[in-house]
This record gives sequence, structure tokens and C-alpha cells, in this order.
Amino acid sequence: MRFSKYFIPTYREVPAEAEVISHQLMLRAGMIRKLTSGIYTYLPAGLKSIRKVENIIREEMNRAGAIEILMPAVQPGELWEESGRWDYYGRELLRFKDRHNRDACLGPTHEEVITDLVRKEIHSYKQMPVNFYQIQTKFRDEIRPRFGLMRGREFIMKDAY
Repeated sequence: MRFSKYFIPTYREVPAEAEVISHQLMLRAGMIRKLTSGIYTYLPAGLKSIRKVENIIREEMNRAGAIEILMPAVQPGELWEESGRWDYYGRELLRFKDRHNRDACLGPTHEEVITDLVRKEIHSYKQMPVNFYQIQTKFRDEIRPRFGLMRGREFIMKDAY
């Protein structure tokens, strides 16, 4: 694709809200744009960088024998209640009720989901050891998001179990 046809909106000046250098550079280079506090849109250059990092992580995790899965972002509240973290986790956990009035949340982490999967699917020591990983968007309702992508509300995380 020709550079003139590529979408790279850059800034000449450092945006006032950017406190840390990495945030300043990503904004100026046209990699990200702020939608609201702690939530960003990844523009083509930023998305391309993310995909490259994800591919490096996948190569290394696969080389180490890990198996990639993708768990749901929306998680049932009953799993969190069972683990005792529904009330403990605090206001960072974005909770809601579905149309059937069941509690649910946007997953800030996936320990509850992977525990449920393993207890239902791993039945013998012969299936062990197993190492699952995922690269997924997560959400934490941070009190005061800051430092650009470093302390945002919505972020991409690789976790392994």
C-alpha cells in the first residue's frame, strides 16, 4: 500500500494529557487515539505493532509447549461468587445483569474461567501437565486511569495458566 493511502494522523506537538514519554510518542506517531479516559483506539500503525508483539509471544509460548485458547470476556457472576472474589474484587470489576437478571462481569482476569474449564475437562493425571495461554482484551474500571496504555481501563494481556 502506498504511504499516501495509509492512515497515519500525526501530531507535531506533544498532547497536554500525555504524561509519560511512551504515551507522548504513540500519540504523536499516530499509533493510538484516546476515546475516553483510559480507553484508546489503536490506529493502523499501532495495531500492526501489537500484532507483531503478539506473534512473538505466540512463537515463544508455543515453543515452550503452551496451548493457546481464547476465553470469553464476559464471565458469569456465579464463578466469581464461588471463588469468593465477587465481593472482594472491588469496584474495578465491571458488573452487570443480563436480560435474565443473572450477574455477569467483564473479565479483568481469567482465573475463575480457567479453573472451571480444567475441573470439567481434565480428568486424569495423564492429561497433565498442561499450560494454557491466551492473548485477550481485558477491562478494569480503574479509579484514575493514567500513563496512557500503561494504566488504562481496557488493555490487551497475555495470561498463562
